[in-house]
Amino acid sequence: MHLRHRRRPKPKPEPIRLARMNKFITSPEVRVIDHHGQNLGVLSAAQALHAAQSAGLDLVEVNPKAIPPVCRIINYGQYRYEQEKEARKAKAKQKMVEVKGIRLSLRIKGADLELRKTQAAEFLERGDKVKIEMVLKGREKAHTDLAQKIMDEFAASLPQASVLQPVSRMGGRISLVVGRK
Repeated sequence: MHLRHRRRPKPKPEPIRLARMNKFITSPEVRVIDHHGQNLGVLSAAQALHAAQSAGLDLVEVNPKAIPPVCRIINYGQYRYEQEKEARKAKAKQKMVEVKGIRLSLRIKGADLELRKTQAAEFLERGDKVKIEMVLKGREKAHTDLAQKIMDEFAASLPQASVLQPVSRMGGRISLVVGRK
């Protein structure tokens, strides 16, 4: 069987950027929002830190790129938990699209061709992309026109497929990528 699965390496989890807090805030002035959501205005870092400590909470820099940086008076542990929870939610919503591979040959016919079509249709049904490739060896390299014709017919025979990447040639390898319409 000439079916090839192409797998991407698993992406490394992106580290959660830790917000600066309390005495690690380097800006001399900060815009402060208290634990009730009220804007206290622009204060010096020392005044903001004193306000946070008197409330028994932390001063956390939530938007360091603003001028002046925006800080909130909140419980840092709870803030970090909320950030991690949002990151998990975002990760759960994204769908990884895999590129599955189907290999054809110049002499493929009948049941073998039908098997490849059903496999490609299943991959497309799941939402994956399909890379159809053909490797030409020896004298077969003289018949690239025939190979391209077979590839085009194969792609056209898949009912829910549209060509994402047209036929490309690299040496004796001809490939084409299709995806769901």
